[in-house]
Amino acid sequence: MGFQHGLSGLSAAATNLDVIGNNIANGNTAGFKQSQAQFTDVFANAQGGSGSTQVGIGSKVATIQQQFSQGNISPTSNPLDIAINGQGFFRMSDSGAISYSRNGQFHVDANGYLVDAKDANLTGYEADLNGDIVASEPANLKLSTTDLAPQVTSKYEMGFNLDSRKTVPAVLPTFSALDPKTYNSTTSGTVIDSLGNSHIFSVFFQKTAANTWSAFATIDGKATAAGVPVGVTLDAGASKILTFDGNGKLTAPLVPINMSVDLALINPTLGATSPLNFTLDLTTATQFGSDFGVNSLAQDGYTSGRMAGFSIAGDGLIQGSYSNGQTRTLGQIILANFINPQGLNPVGEGHWVETSSSGQPLVGPPTTGTLGALQSSAIEDANVDLTSELVKMITAQRMYQANAKSIETQDSIMQTLVNL
Repeated sequence: MGFQHGLSGLSAAATNLDVIGNNIANGNTAGFKQSQAQFTDVFANAQGGSGSTQVGIGSKVATIQQQFSQGNISPTSNPLDIAINGQGFFRMSDSGAISYSRNGQFHVDANGYLVDAKDANLTGYEADLNGDIVASEPANLKLSTTDLAPQVTSKYEMGFNLDSRKTVPAVLPTFSALDPKTYNSTTSGTVIDSLGNSHIFSVFFQKTAANTWSAFATIDGKATAAGVPVGVTLDAGASKILTFDGNGKLTAPLVPINMSVDLALINPTLGATSPLNFTLDLTTATQFGSDFGVNSLAQDGYTSGRMAGFSIAGDGLIQGSYSNGQTRTLGQIILANFINPQGLNPVGEGHWVETSSSGQPLVGPPTTGTLGALQSSAIEDANVDLTSELVKMITAQRMYQANAKSIETQDSIMQTLVNL
């Protein structure tokens, strides 16, 4: 027996205790991946010697390997806490230096960028002005706080039923937007100009004969003293004729009506682009023997809006919600995976960097390929089983004591030889 065996065993046991202690110390570290000390025996072989009589000279730590198994996912109240459910790593950039992490505890810095605790930027794909993802070179993700620009109304769809039982107004052919006796039914909605100003768009229906109606329109109730609409034309006319067949089905017009509004006549102080042109689609209108009713109103314009919140989907898409009720894609978080994650080199603070052993990063959106899904308002806990680690610690302690005992025994033998 030599001292070498016990010394090597003490060193290996001490390293094992260090690994176990590090695992336990990081039991509450989000995204932490536990490590495992792996050992091998040591032989001193002479050239041409026989291995059948060889006695080893101890053990050593072959490698300390991280275990990239999934940790538990715990919900939080922070929408910028993001957990990865499955394989993959967040791709981080620290002044251009790329690293990878499983810790999804992010926040927004003073410039609106998504960063982690060490101020490394979360990277992903940016979105263009229309909210479409530009899946080219990954960039630092930023939550834009710029107001969402308004969208002018380009089409207005209206579905309704005109009551066939209504009689022709006695004042025909007079029409006045100010006199309910000159029309049978009316409804209103909203249209948006180029500056995001809302305008009340009102449509009036006047029965002129059986199965025949005239449609008039006003913007913001603007009309002359006689009730004649101001600044509004329907297919370049003051009104539009609607006709129905005996089954209540619309026979004309069967295509949308071209509307034009002279905003300078409506309100010259607004400064919006004039005229406001849009199409009015009445093609779903019916004429049945039932009360007038509007079934649907839809238009594609909206006012300007400010960021009111955001959400992150499982595929990494970041959706911004605005005060005008609109949503817009702000970007997409990407993930990276490796053929050999154990080949990554840990650099601290929950980050790894690629090496020749790990292979090149396989980058893409979450849920594609081998990449996992994201879960917002949640974090991935450390994959450390404290009960298992404590049992391992007891075993490592026993191994340390046993190797110390072997050194003590060798010392006793040496003392006996000295005393001869």
